[in-house]
Amino acid sequence: MHRLSDAESRPVPSDAADEAVRVRFAPSPTGGLHIGGLRTALFNWLFARRHGGKIVLRIDDTDRERSKEEHLRSILNGFRWLGVTFDEGVEEGGPYGPYRQSERLPLYRAALERLVAEGKAYPCYCTAEELEESRKRQLAEGKTPRYPGTCRNLTPEERAAREAEGRKPVFRLKVDLDRPVVVHDVIRGDVVFPPDQLDDFVIVKSDGMPTYHFASCVDDAEMRITHIIRAEEHLSNTPRHVVLFRALGAPVPTFAHVPMILAPDRTKLSKRHGATSVEEFRALGFLPEAIVNYSLLLGYTPEDGSELFRLEELAPTFDLARIAKHPAVYDVGKLRWMNAHYLRTLPLERVYAYAEPFFKAAGYLPEEPDEAAKKTALERIEAVRERVATLVELVDAVSYFYRPVEAYDEKGVAKHFKNPAEVAERLRLAAERLAAVEPWTLETTEAAYRALIAELGISGGALIHPTRLALSGRTVGPGIFHLMVLLGKAETIRRLEAAIDWLKARA
Repeated sequence: MHRLSDAESRPVPSDAADEAVRVRFAPSPTGGLHIGGLRTALFNWLFARRHGGKIVLRIDDTDRERSKEEHLRSILNGFRWLGVTFDEGVEEGGPYGPYRQSERLPLYRAALERLVAEGKAYPCYCTAEELEESRKRQLAEGKTPRYPGTCRNLTPEERAAREAEGRKPVFRLKVDLDRPVVVHDVIRGDVVFPPDQLDDFVIVKSDGMPTYHFASCVDDAEMRITHIIRAEEHLSNTPRHVVLFRALGAPVPTFAHVPMILAPDRTKLSKRHGATSVEEFRALGFLPEAIVNYSLLLGYTPEDGSELFRLEELAPTFDLARIAKHPAVYDVGKLRWMNAHYLRTLPLERVYAYAEPFFKAAGYLPEEPDEAAKKTALERIEAVRERVATLVELVDAVSYFYRPVEAYDEKGVAKHFKNPAEVAERLRLAAERLAAVEPWTLETTEAAYRALIAELGISGGALIHPTRLALSGRTVGPGIFHLMVLLGKAETIRRLEAAIDWLKARA
């Protein structure tokens, strides 16, 4: 294939002109919702909203062996969790249903019968062995392997003879083998596919199931899809789709093929690079706002150059022409930065809602938490969320609030517990002073500590750093007096005494 020069190509506008825009996202339920698939769905959603159109969620599940109901549930749940809605689909319904290809088989049969009756498709009885022999022969002659048209013009008698042998035919589309196919692509310009890259390809298999190409085009035509926005990997399929639309007597939609997403090493993104599906990112503690925001930055630059935005905010200015032609590079560091931003800035109640399943899994909350447990969790989340990037890190950061300190950070011990007898004595004096504090507030605990530090004639860190290690087992965290208030008076003193005993045993 090659791209036409400016003189050869015709301009293809990235807007939708005056037609009623209808786009679709059509995943196959052979796995979860991949980050690349999500980005494609979001581009479709934005384009539909930008032009007041409709977006359809269609499930392309004609691959009976690989399509699984659990994968479909995962895809639907993923969109629900992300807050991405559709106008028509398997759950929403709509005027062009059903929206699962496995439930649309009569439509494909009717379309095939019409193509055969019009002389645009025909049965092919060639065996796999015969096709392989033809392929080898063409390669030996230096030709591009193509179906040689063996069954293109069989007489009724010849067809009957092959069926009498027990051969079950596939059905092929008759393709004009002398003309190139031009794909008008909004992002890439016009792409020309020479005639030798096409042949009479199969549209219905011998078991009666439609191929991906045939089912997809029949559905796009039936559902009045005006624009097809999909991954670059489908560009090589598009010539077949163009000739199929023409054979079906349907308008050829406007195409836009979005660039690939590459791993940091510039290879195709795969599981060896870490999480790649929405389900995996969710399990790792990423927020839906961050995943949606980051996905849209993979190959798209908003007009104002902003990096942080909500999906709805981008819709009024979304333009397919702003999608990059070159591959996008996936950067988990950028995603973590963005996730940390949303953890810090989203309303606390929403962060709690996202965190609640993680707290329950860790045993920090019961299945039905009461208001007191929820209030405590909210306070603890607020105390640590400035310092974490994911919900998994958040749960780890609050762990010492929910269970006793079982070990002290090794580096912290070397630095802040290096004189066990001296530190033990300071912590003993601190525990005594705190025992007399009433009421237990940020102000009163700090006042007691500041007074003791002055009396001992030491730096603030000489008492505060060992205290933090004693109370949390860590060297970083919320402000020390905030930490004391969240732990409560009794637990604060108990942990100081436990650290004193630990230090004395090593003095």
